[in-house]
Amino acid sequence: MELAVIVVNWNTRDLLARALRSVQAALAGAPFSWQIIVVDSASEDGSAVMVRQSFPHVRLVELKENRGFGAAANAGLRLLTAPRPPAGEGSGRYPPILLLNADTEILGTAIQELAAYLEAHPEAGVVGPQLCYPDGQIQPSRRRFPTPGTLFWESTVLEQYLPRNRWARRYHMDDRPADVVQEVDWLVGACLLVRAETLVQAGLLDEGYFLYFEELDWCRRIRQAGWRVVYLPTAHVVHHEGRSTEQVPLQRYLHFSRSKVRYAREVFGARWAGLLRIFLRAAFAWQWLLEAGKWLLGHKRGLRRERMRIYEAVLRAGLSERHP
Repeated sequence: MELAVIVVNWNTRDLLARALRSVQAALAGAPFSWQIIVVDSASEDGSAVMVRQSFPHVRLVELKENRGFGAAANAGLRLLTAPRPPAGEGSGRYPPILLLNADTEILGTAIQELAAYLEAHPEAGVVGPQLCYPDGQIQPSRRRFPTPGTLFWESTVLEQYLPRNRWARRYHMDDRPADVVQEVDWLVGACLLVRAETLVQAGLLDEGYFLYFEELDWCRRIRQAGWRVVYLPTAHVVHHEGRSTEQVPLQRYLHFSRSKVRYAREVFGARWAGLLRIFLRAAFAWQWLLEAGKWLLGHKRGLRRERMRIYEAVLRAGLSERHP
């Protein structure tokens, strides 16, 4: 058996270094061979130079522009899934692939645990660990597939007024314990070990999702191809959530909303996508009005001005889908 680790990075040099060190430590003494590939999306913080100098054994792929997470991940996946002759009777044609965010840290032997589970369960196409925040608290990463209604309240102004409602609890699988191995609809994509044969059937990530929803769409297609998606809570990975996107809050709002609309169209049809687009634009307009009111009252005017700028920019940009 061999294993390939693909780390996608954009302007998180220091976190990337910590992630690579944790991968090396987690795989030290592993009973299989492995390789690491870093795909850098035109970072401007010296990430590529750091990899070349501090991790010369790591294969570095430098993209000329940032085309989104899915495109970067696919650049690494294409290096590993080109046809090749079988390694021998009973062995797979492709190595399993660990898709990893640069803002993660592997704890203990989590990668080896994920690999052992995948090898022991041939029906599993994807297995993911229990994610946790830096302070050790569990970071929810299990999900059921969203319904049309889910797309209207999840991470929108409605969630602010109706947090943790029964639909939210169902979506986040709060009705099932977080410390039990279980099959799920999809997993947050910060750390996913994928059986590469599944890619032959389900395909690569959809590059139309610049950021967000790409792992949801991917897991949906993998399950449609007949594979199981499994949550393995005995394997633990720290996720410094949002360290790339916090650098560009406008783009975070814009990409999340556009990806949500794209998913709605792909799964539920053009009518639902159109209604969702109208709702999201109305929600951003409402949030702009709220911030404007607080600004007029003199409450944290610098913060209110910045939020008004972001919401206005999102409204001006529109929420038309991105095409790869």
